[in-house]
Amino acid sequence: MPEKPFADALSGTSPESLPEAMPGALPPVVSFVPTTAQCLALWDAYDMLPNIRAHSLTVACIAETLAREAAAAGLPVDVDAVRAAALLHDLAKTYTIRHGGNHSQLGGAWVQELTGNPTLAQGVIHHVHWPFVVDIRAHFLPLIIIYSDKRVKHNRVVSLTERFEDLLHRYGATQDIRQRIGRSFAQAREIEDALVQTLGFQTDADIAHCRGLVE
Repeated sequence: MPEKPFADALSGTSPESLPEAMPGALPPVVSFVPTTAQCLALWDAYDMLPNIRAHSLTVACIAETLAREAAAAGLPVDVDAVRAAALLHDLAKTYTIRHGGNHSQLGGAWVQELTGNPTLAQGVIHHVHWPFVVDIRAHFLPLIIIYSDKRVKHNRVVSLTERFEDLLHRYGATQDIRQRIGRSFAQAREIEDALVQTLGFQTDADIAHCRGLVE
């Protein structure tokens, strides 16, 4: 018996019923990549806050722009998958704001359950930090989600320095946290350097059109 299409399986699922409906509601589909419309439907189903939606739209704009440049340069990049991972990277953030928990880990679990796609789930789980060697050719999707997220302060495209200064101001209550933020900043700079070397990426010019996306 054929598996239910993503949109059909999602229809009728409300935020109230979703936690009970999730197990078994969407059979795993190998390498399934949701469309933009399907990602936005998930935003509604998981009751994402407006500011998180605005942030995710800008992150997705940057990620898709860089993915298209990488594909044009000959890298084996799935642009649709990059866009979907960017749109879904903060899927669980509203839930964890309200109820606690790690939004990247929970979001990755939700995306794996909903799409059956471990590549998308990896991008969501690791969008805060990549615990392996930075290799833009081997791990383009998760690294570009990290970088795109770190270029967006709320819903504005900013420099890495401005973004991390804001993170330190908001979250740097202890020396340990400040050190972790510092390591994350160093990794974002490393990803940016790899993009410059691999794609000839111009840090501001290539993503300038994303600045006014939601302003």
